[in-house]
Amino acid sequence: MTLKNYHTGRRYTAYVNTLGTTQLHLRSPWVVAFWSMMFPGLGHVLLSKYLRGYILFLWEVFINLQGHINMAIFHSFLGDFEAAKQVLDTRWALIYIPVYFFAIWDSFRSAVDLNNQYVLAARENGALKPFKLDAVEINYLDKKCPITSALWSMVTPGLGQLSINRLASAFFMLTWAMVIVFLSNLLPAVHETWVGNFAQGKMLLNVQWFLNIPSVYFYAAYDAYVNTVEGNKLFDREQANFFKRRYQTSNFKMPSLKRSGSGCMYIVSTFKHSIMLEQAITAVEQKGIARENILAVSLDKRDEKQKLFDSMHQSDGISILDVPFILGSFLALMGAIYGFNFYLGPLLWGIIGFIVGAALGLAIKLIINRKHIRYRSQQQNPEVVLIVECGENEADTVKDLLWEHDAMGVRKLELGRSQASAS
Repeated sequence: MTLKNYHTGRRYTAYVNTLGTTQLHLRSPWVVAFWSMMFPGLGHVLLSKYLRGYILFLWEVFINLQGHINMAIFHSFLGDFEAAKQVLDTRWALIYIPVYFFAIWDSFRSAVDLNNQYVLAARENGALKPFKLDAVEINYLDKKCPITSALWSMVTPGLGQLSINRLASAFFMLTWAMVIVFLSNLLPAVHETWVGNFAQGKMLLNVQWFLNIPSVYFYAAYDAYVNTVEGNKLFDREQANFFKRRYQTSNFKMPSLKRSGSGCMYIVSTFKHSIMLEQAITAVEQKGIARENILAVSLDKRDEKQKLFDSMHQSDGISILDVPFILGSFLALMGAIYGFNFYLGPLLWGIIGFIVGAALGLAIKLIINRKHIRYRSQQQNPEVVLIVECGENEADTVKDLLWEHDAMGVRKLELGRSQASAS
């Protein structure tokens, strides 16, 4: 299959376009449904069903505002049911209820369906075009740090999505984060809380808009983290398929003692999946090494213990942060509501709620997965083996090129000689 025909398959796992990378991957339907429960539309956006998600998001903002749903929730949780009944506009509330539950149900159902589609697409394993260049933007598969993406979205919701080139999500999140922060009077309240004027900080907040902040804020961080992890795994798979197509030809002559004395040498090296690896191979080709003399093999990974945080080069495929973000977001909302009755105010109690919920969720996740945890060396494991056949006079040049491009290890294999020269 050539890249020219990479969209002719029945299904494919990802599509790299100007506005970002739309990707299929396995998701927990319960996690998706939770984000729809926190704010209708967010579960669908998490699934990359953007149009449906944006419609439900905008619908939630409009109907919630007209029906004073957040104010009714606020008074109900504080036990003031009479105030809740007085503030609630039933004309809008009765419209709100069926669509709210539809959003939860449909996101759960869609997650299940898309998981099935992903399994079939992964088995079909169609070729993927990893680079998109046009007049207004450049997008390409690359590896990034998930923690960095999440932190940017915690600085300002949407920046994490912008850092991984998910432009549609970034624009939407940045716009609505700005609207919600402005209309809730969040920043003046933060200022008063910071200088110790807790009572003034509470008075400044617009509760109707303020209760949207925990859902949108923590969702943005979670979405940026998960999509960075999945983007890194997509990069690895695409690069492995590329090596299989281009650098695993039947013309490559494997090292053999029978061929010793022929003047050929082999340079064996190991790498992580990265853009530097492809640069190393093309640099070797520019030195006159034929493609048929290069073998690149992506290694299968054994099951390893789940880590607290995925990194640029390592991911276990199951986010251990699902439960911490779920409990953290929920308790942040509870802290923001009940914080109006406590001294420190809703902002600090919302932060405390998130910290407590995230810690509790992390403990639960570790307990549930304790049987899968096992110790391993802190040393990074290689992901790709690269073998280059070259002449004896080219060996040192090839070795230097591989080291310059972040090889994890390089060795010159001299078959039939008394000793090997190691690096």
